[in-house]
Amino acid sequence: MEIEIDDPTRPDVTALLTEHLADMYATSPAESVHALDVAALTAPGITFWTAREDGILLGCGALREVDPTHAEIKSMRTTAAARGRGVAAAVLARMTEVARERGCARLSLETGVEEYFESARRLYLRHGFTASEPFGDYRPDRHSVFLTKEL
Repeated sequence: MEIEIDDPTRPDVTALLTEHLADMYATSPAESVHALDVAALTAPGITFWTAREDGILLGCGALREVDPTHAEIKSMRTTAAARGRGVAAAVLARMTEVARERGCARLSLETGVEEYFESARRLYLRHGFTASEPFGDYRPDRHSVFLTKEL
């Protein structure tokens, strides 16, 4: 599996991100959906990765700079065909490594409270994240869980 910086506007990635956004809006109230669309993932301060095997897209993830010592995980998604193969853990490990290299002292994320997000929450907790207060521009939201990890 290769995990590399990639372009979120590539057709296969756009399809995966469109699916991701559709699932977020189907699962959470619109005001509690904090997923980024393709255009937002091309903004300065965001680095976007894909995981591929023999050129086939397996998953993706992004880092957004909150401030020079704090980064946020965004747009973590694994294709249906690749679930259960450790893709998300591998992308998370790569993003954590890069955040450390960039001098980040903290890595945070927001995810949902609904059962749909249970596997994501377990992944992050297994990798050392703990519950936290809202960060950056987030506000308390009964549909959101905030997690952080000191690097």
